[in-house]
Amino acid sequence: MSPVLSTILLLCFSNVFMTFAWYGHLKNLASKPWLFAALVSWGIALFEYLLQVPANRIGHTVMSVGQLKILQEIITLAVFVPFSVFYLKERPTLDYLWAGLCLLGAVYFMFRGRYAAL
Repeated sequence: MSPVLSTILLLCFSNVFMTFAWYGHLKNLASKPWLFAALVSWGIALFEYLLQVPANRIGHTVMSVGQLKILQEIITLAVFVPFSVFYLKERPTLDYLWAGLCLLGAVYFMFRGRYAAL
């Protein structure tokens, strides 16, 4: 598997754990003390890091740190929007679209010329 594809897949799985760690407690642990929610979130975040660290190491063999960060942000938004709409029952707004378009601009500037074949 190519380093770019491996990085994308690992970051996607990592972001699922990250999103649950950061925001899942808002639905599931809202009645619990914040310290309990933080400890549960840290436990979930361990799995995020077990995927994100190798993803960044693999990705850095073919991408700059800036490119990795922009890729991470795109994946984060792609995971977060469905999570917030379907799991947390948040109402989607046009702001998600505008944020996504801004990130696409960031992708263009960070990757232009480097991956024309993709």
